[in-house]
Amino acid sequence: MTQIWVQKAFALVKAWFPSWIANPIRCLATALLTPIYFSYRTGHFRSSLLSKAVQNNGDPLPWYTYPSIDFLKNRSYADKSVLEFGAGQSTLWWAERAKHVLALEGDNGWYQKIRGTTPRKVELHLVSMESPAACVSDVEKILGLKACRYDVIVIDGLYRREMTDIAHSLMTDDGMIICDDAEGYGIYDAFKNSGLSRVDFYGHAPGVVLPHCTSIFFKPGSFPFGAKHRIAEIAIED
Repeated sequence: MTQIWVQKAFALVKAWFPSWIANPIRCLATALLTPIYFSYRTGHFRSSLLSKAVQNNGDPLPWYTYPSIDFLKNRSYADKSVLEFGAGQSTLWWAERAKHVLALEGDNGWYQKIRGTTPRKVELHLVSMESPAACVSDVEKILGLKACRYDVIVIDGLYRREMTDIAHSLMTDDGMIICDDAEGYGIYDAFKNSGLSRVDFYGHAPGVVLPHCTSIFFKPGSFPFGAKHRIAEIAIED
């Protein structure tokens, strides 16, 4: 495991050299190795080269911040339904975990590109982006035919501000709404009087230079936030 290897290496340096040499070596190694290890472990380096969100082994990742991904990936979604406003790598990531995924996409080029890559449990629809009103009309028409509520709702595309009320109305009582780039798009104003609780996950995202925020909105008793969930030791993963 990476953490054990690093600890052993630093222990050897400490044993071989006096502290006035060992400590600067340790500090310099920490400064150099930390960003390299982060880029490797998260897949950020590979995502940057490929211009898409992937893990270090090439498997898909959502384009959310890494802290939010680390939180989300350690929950079980085997019996959960997912609704996405904006499709992509995250659609494939959720499809590996959830019972069913309904993804709504507004970019026809992107829709055509990914429609052949989604598994059967994914239902993908193209909606209009001609105007907010046209987009909302298409979304409501599709969702009205389903008459479903969803355990996980993701706002990461389309007209995001206009999707917030729809998301709130369709979330199950123990579900959650995930908003990426939550520092913008009017997300704060849209939810500030909703009665929902919020947790913000700040950090970098796959293949992105600047940090941003992925926020999760939820009600008391929301399934991802129970204390029963194990606290994952991501720092010692292979």
